[in-house]
Amino acid sequence: MSQENVEIVRSIYAAWGRGDFSSVEWADPEIEYVIVDGPEPGSWNGRVAMAETMRSILNTWENARIEADEYIELEDERVLVLNHISGQGKTSGLDVGKMKRNGAAILHIRDDRVTRYVSYNDRDRALADLGRRE
Repeated sequence: MSQENVEIVRSIYAAWGRGDFSSVEWADPEIEYVIVDGPEPGSWNGRVAMAETMRSILNTWENARIEADEYIELEDERVLVLNHISGQGKTSGLDVGKMKRNGAAILHIRDDRVTRYVSYNDRDRALADLGRRE
């Protein structure tokens, strides 16, 4: 296991916590990006497809941020991130932070690049998929 993997993930979430989603250099060129649940589940391959999908989701929010609550190093070069989203709906003005959306992500890392990013809107579902409880 490598603490370096956790540091890679921390750097991604540090940028996202500031609302900076501009870099995809951390991602393997052939990354698999998966959204397990929520309004737009699906699977996409490659940096371009991942960036377009993220942009389409984030464009509905003002001041969007994804912030990490906890990093948990897993076996097989994986890192679990318990996270939450903040921001306001562009049309509705709804404060997503008040919705208590506690999500999670599992990042698979090889050779200092994220090769698979699995996003969960429902943290409990992510933990169940891993056979864990919060």
